[in-house]
Amino acid sequence: MLFPTTLVGSYPQPEWLIDRAKLAGRFPPRVRARELWRIPEPFLTEAQNDATIIAIKAQEEAGLDIITDGEIRRESYSNRFATALEGIDVDNPGTALDRSGHPNPVPRIVRKIRRMRPVEIDDLKFLKSHTTRKVKITVPGPFTMSQQAQNDFYRTEAEAAMDYAAAVNEEIRDLFDAGADYVQIDEPYMQARPQKAEEYGLEALNRALDDIAGPTVVHICFGYAAIIHERPSGYSFLRQLKGCSCRQVSIETAQSDLDCSVLKDLGDKTILLGVIDLSDMNVESPDRIAARIRRALPYVDPERIIVAPDCGMKYLPRDVAVGKMRAMVLGAEIVRREIQPTFA
Repeated sequence: MLFPTTLVGSYPQPEWLIDRAKLAGRFPPRVRARELWRIPEPFLTEAQNDATIIAIKAQEEAGLDIITDGEIRRESYSNRFATALEGIDVDNPGTALDRSGHPNPVPRIVRKIRRMRPVEIDDLKFLKSHTTRKVKITVPGPFTMSQQAQNDFYRTEAEAAMDYAAAVNEEIRDLFDAGADYVQIDEPYMQARPQKAEEYGLEALNRALDDIAGPTVVHICFGYAAIIHERPSGYSFLRQLKGCSCRQVSIETAQSDLDCSVLKDLGDKTILLGVIDLSDMNVESPDRIAARIRRALPYVDPERIIVAPDCGMKYLPRDVAVGKMRAMVLGAEIVRREIQPTFA
């Protein structure tokens, strides 16, 4: 099918599960932030499971083709995995500058980074048990985790990134073995810190993908719209991903009004095309979504486009998220009908 639809990863967590005002009033947590959860610890897992089922069913009812778990169990896209690794002092965090330039508590590296156990396998199995559609699960990227940490052990950040990459590689292998259809690696800091990404980030990313057979996605963006309000007109690090061994690249085009001609520089990669503006609380019309999809067609073959939001929907009101998902599905259907006869 042309133009399948999916989320980038996250879906809004219910107000009864997490304090959304506290969540929105701070930078995304890099260390654990258990104080955000409204449910006492003995009942938290059950509550997170229930909320995950709600997220799965909302995606199905909207008509999405590839389903995520909504990252419901996560306080942020990265901290659930990053704080589960050996070599991290979780009780005594460090400090690092966030992509906005503000200091934020972060994991502190005190020993060699190793993955001690699978982190997201149970999340994937739960997702698969509640949908018959294709599924995708996300992991934080090695470069981004190296930027979201205080390094008190390694000689260089590059060395830390390579050990993060080895841990991510082990996780991805286990996720595909457990039945993932797609695994996405989130690397937003490649856009935020392009010089370091050039120096060692792409090498670490390729190490994370070493000998991975299943379809992998790399997501690169300008940050959550709820937190990072200014958007540049173009990516500082994107063309370089042509040299990445991933099969798919996830980008945002809606909020930044991206010049889609840059997509021709990504070779034969499949593009997760961000067409939902997460800074706008109004639900776009399907026609507007269709127009955003059409902007990419001169540069990417239609069969290499997957339709998605610009970034995670975590900070949206749930009714807005539902409306935008439905509009996205209908917008994809408009363009599919327009060009489907060409592929008949």
